[in-house]
This record gives sequence, structure tokens and C-alpha cells, in this order.
Amino acid sequence: MQYRTLGRTGLRVSEIGFGGAQVGIPNYMEKWDPTGEAEQSTIIEALNHALDIGLNYVDTAPSYGNGISEEILGRVVGKRRAECVLATKVSDYDGKSVIESVEQSLRRLQTDVIDVIQYHGGDYPADALDAIFNRGGLGAFQKLRDQGKVRFLGFTAELPSGGVSQLIATGAFDVMQIRYNFMYQGPCDFINERGVMREAEEQGMGMVIMRPLTSGIFQRVMRSAFPQLAGADLEAFLLNYVLSNPFVDVAVIGMRRVDEVDRNNALSDNTASRLDLAQVHDRFYPRI
Repeated sequence: MQYRTLGRTGLRVSEIGFGGAQVGIPNYMEKWDPTGEAEQSTIIEALNHALDIGLNYVDTAPSYGNGISEEILGRVVGKRRAECVLATKVSDYDGKSVIESVEQSLRRLQTDVIDVIQYHGGDYPADALDAIFNRGGLGAFQKLRDQGKVRFLGFTAELPSGGVSQLIATGAFDVMQIRYNFMYQGPCDFINERGVMREAEEQGMGMVIMRPLTSGIFQRVMRSAFPQLAGADLEAFLLNYVLSNPFVDVAVIGMRRVDEVDRNNALSDNTASRLDLAQVHDRFYPRI
């Protein structure tokens, strides 16, 4: 497993993160019952194995199965807390809701402290920013940090909107988690050297990527359009593309089984396959 530094937090994190969405959301990506004993045992085995081989970034959220993802992961985290960097989220932005959500997450995760607490957002329209800045959302994060219940502050985003840029510009946040992959490259414009990933980098923020494997969309499109690709390792290509981006610190991937953990670990260690993305995206004939 390869490691990177999570921005100004200084945390050394595995470049592959263990994602909690597939842990707690029913029938997400495949037939799946997160309340089933067999399914929960599979997750616990996978996370224990991940920690054994050095995968140390664990990301979840209360909304992944109405708390069940945190509960399942907490059965491992509670016993091996020192071995992982733990991130979770809050879905409401006003101060009271933030405090209540974090207190519940601490109990479910069986820990006294969350390393990275994040607003669980999409594109942060005006009402969301108002709650964060004027209705106690940011103050609650800071209070929890002062109390030692969280260590670093962050937010997640699906879209690189103006609201995201406003959050970055405050300098109040240590980590940004954003959707970025081969199909969705809006956060990082290599040609014009701009985008919210660059803005966050300038602030020294850690960079966590969601949906690095496109949630299976790219694979289904390609295999439907080109049946001859049925045996092609498209997941390896997609993950390598994301890990080749120098701004990326962690790519969060949903994993349910030990073999999935081992596969992603091997892809992380295959550093010889990394791409020069600036060159890949260059549209102009090279000067002589």
C-alpha cells in the first residue's frame, strides 16, 4: 500500500480509502442486505484485513443505511482505533443538528474522536452556505474540535460549484472530498490549470476523491457498447487514472470482501503504471 500526506493535516494516509457506502446502503451496486449476519461478517473480515495490510483511511456517513454503516465499521474501529484515520459526515448544517449528529456517530463508531468530520453536501447552494456560516454550522464544527471530539474539518461535494469555492476560500477547512474520475473531470482542468482541486491545493487542504471507479457507470457503458471488452480490467484503468493525479491524497472505494481489498492494494503498489495526466490532456502539437 502506498501512502500520501493528507494536506496540512500532516496525516499519513493510504492512497486507497475504505468507503462505507457499500457497507450500509441496501442493494447498492449489487444485491445486499446490510442487516444480514453473513453480510456484516464479510465487512468485518474485509476491514480487519485492510487494516492488517496497511489500508488506514476509513470513510463513512450516518446516511449510509441510517447509521448501520457506522455501526458495522465501529465493531472493528472500536478495537483498532489507533490503526486508522477515521472520517465521517453530517447531513444537516445548522449548529444543533451538527452536534447531535457527531455525538451519535461517536457512539456508533465506538470512539472518542473522529479524525475528519465533513459536511455531506452536493453543490452548496445559498441556503446551505447560510446554515454553515450564519446558523452555527461552522461554529459547531469548531466547538467539537476545541472539545477534542473531532480533529480536522472538511466537506464533501458532488459538483465544483461556486459554493464549493466559497468554502475553500474561507481557509476554515482542512480536507475536501469531491467527485472526480475519468468520466467526471470538472474539478481539475489540466489544460487551463484551474478548478476547485487546485483551489484547495493552494489552501493546503487534503484531497479525498469519491467515485473514482465511476460507480460502475463507465464499465457498464463500455461493455455494452463494446462487448469485446468483457474481459478488460476497466477498474484497474480507472483507479490508475485517479491515482495519477498529483492533487489526490486518497481515493475512497467501496469494498465488501477481502479479495477486493487485495486487488485495490495491488493496484496501489503498481506505481509503474501511473500516467502523466498533463501530457494525456494536452490538446496541442508539441513544439519542436
